[in-house]
Amino acid sequence: MSQLFVASRAALDDASTLIAQFGEDAGFEAAARADRSRDLGNAIRFCHWRQIERLIVLLETDAAVGTVH
Repeated sequence: MSQLFVASRAALDDASTLIAQFGEDAGFEAAARADRSRDLGNAIRFCHWRQIERLIVLLETDAAVGTVH
């Protein structure tokens, strides 16, 4: 997985909230929210929820990602 840019603390909060509410299905919920935003024509929220989806996948992995010092 390539490096992930986290735009704000709110992105981490949204990811944490979805993980707490949906557990293993948090990524699917983020994808569903992105799809709804796209269907409504809201590109900014679409990108936000896609970022959250990728962030959830990263947070759920046990492996180190990126450069380890």
